[in-house]
Amino acid sequence: MEEAIAKAQVLTEALEYIQRFRNRIVVIKCGGSMMDNAQAVAAMLSDVVFMSTVGIRPVIVHGGGKAINAAMAEAQLEVQFVQGRRYTDQRSLAIVEDVLVHTINDSICSTITSMGAEAMGLHSLSSCVLFGEKLFLSDGDRQRIDIGLVGTVTNVNAPLIKLLCAADTIPVIAPIAISAAGSKLNCNADTAAGEVAAAIGAEKFVVVSDTHGIRLDPKDPATAVTTADEAQIREMIRTGVIAGGMLPKVEACLRALAGGVQRTHIIDGNYPHALLLEIFTERGVGTLIQK
Repeated sequence: MEEAIAKAQVLTEALEYIQRFRNRIVVIKCGGSMMDNAQAVAAMLSDVVFMSTVGIRPVIVHGGGKAINAAMAEAQLEVQFVQGRRYTDQRSLAIVEDVLVHTINDSICSTITSMGAEAMGLHSLSSCVLFGEKLFLSDGDRQRIDIGLVGTVTNVNAPLIKLLCAADTIPVIAPIAISAAGSKLNCNADTAAGEVAAAIGAEKFVVVSDTHGIRLDPKDPATAVTTADEAQIREMIRTGVIAGGMLPKVEACLRALAGGVQRTHIIDGNYPHALLLEIFTERGVGTLIQK
């Protein structure tokens, strides 16, 4: 009886949030080593299907860095990074595209369908919704560094994404953009997800990865930052508290906020039902970043 009452209390608590976010779009970026954990991915997607079932409109943008590294190693191609960006030539891009589309995107869509919801893959081999331009890095002396077929998203087909959401279909987006010249460009998934959230006017943007959110000391859970505003985040970037792999996630959140998204979150997808806890309760399990 006590267990049944506890479940009823959880549902009652969730009701407020279901009513608040009904028909609102939530962009979810999934990546990190969590993507190698089939059980964690399935659990996260069950949360996504729950959201869709109660009237929230989820949009998924996924990465696939570790799976791409493994595929390149199998093809005996050396993985090269320049300032944290994967150097991408034509052969590398073919592997990136194959992994993102056939290994990851197809799998996510199939899993969602098996759970009773509708999903549609949006990528460079079907209906692409990301458009961009080639990205050049700087060496600090104002010299451009060419890192191959790597791009940054400059435009998003927001109407198509919104149309699918209105039709109760979950868009699943792979981070490959098409340039004005028609070439394909490998994009950072965090950055692409932030652009998608901004372009479609999402209510929330959630980065689901293998990270615990922001900590003032990465090794000390007691220093977890549960809530921060934009000014505090920029100060943490300036002082080096936010660096490395956390930086593109935080920058994606800032881009989403600049585009009008109200709240952004960084959570650990290995935590059971982290997505539902972050959206449907006051407690949450990661870092909330807001204006």
